[in-house]
Amino acid sequence: MSIALIYGSTTGNTETAAEMIRDELGDRISFYADVNQIKPQDLLGYDVLILGCPTWHIGELQDDWEMFLPGMRNLDLSGKKIAMFGMGDAVCYSDTFLDAFGLLWEELETQGSPTLIGVWPSEGYEFDESKGMLDDKHFLGLGLDEENQPELHEERIQKWTQQLLSELGMAS
Repeated sequence: MSIALIYGSTTGNTETAAEMIRDELGDRISFYADVNQIKPQDLLGYDVLILGCPTWHIGELQDDWEMFLPGMRNLDLSGKKIAMFGMGDAVCYSDTFLDAFGLLWEELETQGSPTLIGVWPSEGYEFDESKGMLDDKHFLGLGLDEENQPELHEERIQKWTQQLLSELGMAS
């Protein structure tokens, strides 16, 4: 099973999280890159796409993802498994916390109906609204908050990567 880990990062926080995820998954990662260094068609060569996208400005996609996404619109992602992780600020942007998940998934889910994996519980986060919610109790992916909960990143990433491996039938 081939796994690509692709991230976009403006301040470096999402890149740091991507590095932590890469380190946790080790040689299971087939491809690792910043989204601004690849073409959308590159995604077709992998079974699993782990996508890192922070929420930027006020509830928007990070700029590199904003530019990348239109090129993905004609891709057929049938059979792909997609997991998402990203940064948000639950205090200063409580009404748009992790909105990028929702914006990204809204585009991806219509492209051949890929399977979403890595859904993450919203318990332990305090925010008002989010387009990044799957349902009342789960985010569409792993949410990280560098501004307010950085001390939880390592534990959350470890648990999430183990969850991904279990969902992929690759748990050790």
